[in-house]
Amino acid sequence: MSLDILGLMKKEQDSNVTEFVLLGLSSSWELQLFLFLLFLFFYIAIVLGNLLIVVTVQVHAHLLQSPMYYFLGHLSFIDLCLSCVTVPKMLGDFLQQSKSISFSGCLTQIYFLHFLGASEMFLLTVMAYDRYVAICNPLRYLTVMNPQLCLWLVLACWCGGFIHSIMQIILVIQLPFCGPNELDNFYCDVPQVIKLACMDTYVVEMLMIANSGLLSLVCFLILLFSYAIILITLRTHFRQGQNKVSTCTSHLTVVSLIFMPCIFIYLRPFCSFSVDKIFSVFYTVITPMLNPLIYTFRNADMKTAMKKLRIKPCGIPLPC
Repeated sequence: MSLDILGLMKKEQDSNVTEFVLLGLSSSWELQLFLFLLFLFFYIAIVLGNLLIVVTVQVHAHLLQSPMYYFLGHLSFIDLCLSCVTVPKMLGDFLQQSKSISFSGCLTQIYFLHFLGASEMFLLTVMAYDRYVAICNPLRYLTVMNPQLCLWLVLACWCGGFIHSIMQIILVIQLPFCGPNELDNFYCDVPQVIKLACMDTYVVEMLMIANSGLLSLVCFLILLFSYAIILITLRTHFRQGQNKVSTCTSHLTVVSLIFMPCIFIYLRPFCSFSVDKIFSVFYTVITPMLNPLIYTFRNADMKTAMKKLRIKPCGIPLPC
């Protein structure tokens, strides 16, 4: 669904604000140069790490047919796309004094941020269920997590993210903006944009909490419950499950880095803190960089498959 269909052009004509000014992470030129180099390194790591995982899963049929690696491939693809929504713009802004984004560009950024972010939350919840079935009901694992179910679960994640992001756009696009137009962040997001509206936003902020805050909280609670059962099962029934316990703990740490900032930002209305930008960095930059390390690079099967990529003959399927 295009932004024009949603009435974007009409809203731009009715509003005095045609662009937003992004205050960014810092106003110091020296610090911005340092942050540019730092986040450029992070971005390269995100792209290379997640792209390597996507290619590895797609090339090796036995990984693609495994539910766990099938979901991991989609997770890496989402992280790759999610980083492209905010980081390139942030890197460009570090090198210039004036940091602005058009009204339509702001809405586009909000749409893709919430589309990919919500899809990732749903997918992480599905992955927790996958691990629950694999560990707590191993004899029926391949029967329960069959290819058809995996496909439908992934499609449901993408559809859920689409519906969520459309609702976010609807919340913002009907608001009047007449100034000021400064956003205290390095990208456009619903909480900051809502506060610039020239109207009482109490109802809109309550809808934001119901749409984003509760979504983050419910998915996080489901994840905690699933991993709690998994950890209890491993400690109770498997004497040699220490490695799996360590892996689940690492997964839970990364999941917390995604969900806790979202809960902190979206589950409270009416006020904003300078620390919000730090939390935003975590779920838009840090976690997409950590996911490949935690989920796959510590996995023996994935490391073996990556080594095989380097020894494939020319043209099958990667160039030498």
